[in-house]
Amino acid sequence: MARTKSIPLEGGGCCPSVLAAPVTEAQATDLARLFAALGDPVRLRLLSLVADAGEVCSCDLLESLDRAQPTVSHHTKVLVDAGLIEGEKRGRWVWWRIVPERVDEMRDALAGAHVRA
Repeated sequence: MARTKSIPLEGGGCCPSVLAAPVTEAQATDLARLFAALGDPVRLRLLSLVADAGEVCSCDLLESLDRAQPTVSHHTKVLVDAGLIEGEKRGRWVWWRIVPERVDEMRDALAGAHVRA
């Protein structure tokens, strides 16, 4: 199974909340790449479909997204490059699942629970 790794964050670990403290340049670059990958409605929906299914075949995404195979392949590649999904080739098709740690990083980056007073 191929797995794309995220850019190592300065100081290691997950990004702090962007609402609680300034992020480093490396953290901002990594987070911007994650958010840019979701800046397209098809990719946002694709991630949602994969997350809802737990694991889904590319063949099922074609119908759900009402897009041709090359288009779905393009969008899955962008999400893979951002580290948001990973796939495993089984026969002719790839089965996709989310990378929960990357989704958690985005959620944590926007969490306002630690905002300074």
